[in-house]
Amino acid sequence: MSAREAAGTLAHRLRVLFPEASGTSLKQWLGGGRVMVNGEIVRDGRTALRPRDRVELGPPRAVFPSELRLVHEDADLLVIDKPAGLLTIATERERDRTAYRLLWDYLASRTRARRLFVVHRLDRETSGLLVFAKTPAIKRALQAQFEARTVERIYLALVEGLVTDDHGTLVGQLVEDLRLRVRQLRPSRDRGRNAPAGKEAVTHYRVVERHRDTTLLELALGTGRRRQIRVQLAGLGHPIVGDADHGGRRRGGRLWLHATRLGFTHPQTRAAMRFESRPPPGLAPFRSGV
Repeated sequence: MSAREAAGTLAHRLRVLFPEASGTSLKQWLGGGRVMVNGEIVRDGRTALRPRDRVELGPPRAVFPSELRLVHEDADLLVIDKPAGLLTIATERERDRTAYRLLWDYLASRTRARRLFVVHRLDRETSGLLVFAKTPAIKRALQAQFEARTVERIYLALVEGLVTDDHGTLVGQLVEDLRLRVRQLRPSRDRGRNAPAGKEAVTHYRVVERHRDTTLLELALGTGRRRQIRVQLAGLGHPIVGDADHGGRRRGGRLWLHATRLGFTHPQTRAAMRFESRPPPGLAPFRSGV
């Protein structure tokens, strides 16, 4: 290749270097950030080059799944914002469309060796913050913090009716049956040798706003039992709006529960990590009392 051929535009250089590539491919490479000139990404094929400029084609760049919002990523973990309606991990009925699978595909597109590990979960109907680990050691370290109750987990919930007390703590025992249904243990009902064993559940709440027939609550988890918030609020007499399983009315097409804050200690760096997620836009009509 002569100096004259090497000079000119980046598009011309690419056609010389990759004569088998179509014009569409060249445009996709440029738009996808795969083309580097002297180590820097260049997206404009009209860029003028000097004879000694080094042009390289990098690997395909991973595109983060549009269904999720990337909040934080480093070498050890991922923090995402999950929408309502998406499972955290697979079930017998749904294996492909889950937050875990979307993230696994995202990481696999960058390196085959990369793995992903579930640290905790959100219900399908609940939106908000989730953390995933990239190694077994990071998973164990994060889950140890969850078990020690040192992780900050704050939720927002719109509930039916007017909650009287400005703040309070819900304490009870939760049991799960063979169909994975969760309910509160009732001493008057669950007695005797065959009484189910319950697990302690603790949820702290404070009133953020009171509306005509609903209340917006901020909730802090003392424990992290499955469906803890939903069951305990229903037991208080204030089921979450949209939680038809526990007595809430269907309004706005979703369950109005959102994991809005997540805080923990980074297992590797020991830095304090704290992430915030804004409530979904659909909460605004309820906040304004509409």
